[in-house]
Amino acid sequence: MRTADFDFTLPPELIAQHPAPRRDESRLLVWRRDNGRVEHRKFRELLEYLDAGDVLVLNDSRVIPARLRATQADSGGRFEILLVEENARNDWRAMLRPGKRARPGTPLVIQDTQGGPTAIRATVLEVDEAGHRRLQFSGTPDLNQELERLGEVPLPPYITRRNPNEMSEDRERYQTVFAQTGGSIAAPTAGLHFTPELLDQIRRRGVQVFFVTLHVGPGTFLPVKTGVLAGHRMHEERFELGEETARAVNAAKVAGRRVLAVGTTTVRVLESVAAQNGGKLVKYSGKTGIFIHPPFRFQIVDGLLTNFHLPRSTLLMLVSAFAAPEATRGRELTLSVYAEAIRAGYHFYSYGDAMLIL
Repeated sequence: MRTADFDFTLPPELIAQHPAPRRDESRLLVWRRDNGRVEHRKFRELLEYLDAGDVLVLNDSRVIPARLRATQADSGGRFEILLVEENARNDWRAMLRPGKRARPGTPLVIQDTQGGPTAIRATVLEVDEAGHRRLQFSGTPDLNQELERLGEVPLPPYITRRNPNEMSEDRERYQTVFAQTGGSIAAPTAGLHFTPELLDQIRRRGVQVFFVTLHVGPGTFLPVKTGVLAGHRMHEERFELGEETARAVNAAKVAGRRVLAVGTTTVRVLESVAAQNGGKLVKYSGKTGIFIHPPFRFQIVDGLLTNFHLPRSTLLMLVSAFAAPEATRGRELTLSVYAEAIRAGYHFYSYGDAMLIL
């Protein structure tokens, strides 16, 4: 399939710049694949679509303040650093802008949130095939301990903030209420709509709630640059699937009960492990570079809760695959539902509204 087949036009005013006043006040589009029916609801009404015995699986990765500002030690040139993955203590893989000036050996001075210099330094060690830089930090025993003080919320570029002082709301809202282990550089956005109260109501309904951890990296949000899908390679992302989650999902599949994934990252964990273990889940810790696009055979996920995604993105391609498993017509179906969402004024992307596909 061609990458251009997954293009669509979105009015700029439908790109959400801020979250809903309350997490579960966002809108929810419910799409039933069996008959094509679309319903327009509020997210708090998700409860009406869940049954006792369902297994709801969410990604509990925590977003780290991964965006740093720096100046070049010898020239004063400014850089923006987006931390991608920690290799070892004070040794990080990162994306730098402007990248062309960040050659190996470039010395950097990390700035505080007011733009002043700190005692923390970084040196560009090398550049990999993807253009990411390997940075060695000094001036601190562990950079992780400094991120809350120096780092910014790594909002995507389509969300505009004039300066870091405007991001106090994002510190809370660009994070799920159930986030645990830090490591993501973008939020697993489908989970942003949940409140503790809604999760309690879901559990009281008899739905089993379990978690996986996938640390969201560039593999999730970078655009597909190849002309055809077959030429695209995902950047691998670290994940963990615990024994309790694996056991609960396996039991549900055997009993014919539904497994509902919250977010495309959760789908990728579940289907990655299933693909390696004959359709069953096992406790697993590692990396996945799975690229789910039409046609794809899903072995675990029966329902998907997700946000509305960017044109030509791997996320839109995954949704299209789920819309019509093992077929290619899911692209047309998904873009048709997206067109209806645009007509109805749904908000898109990270802080936007949600869609439940059953």
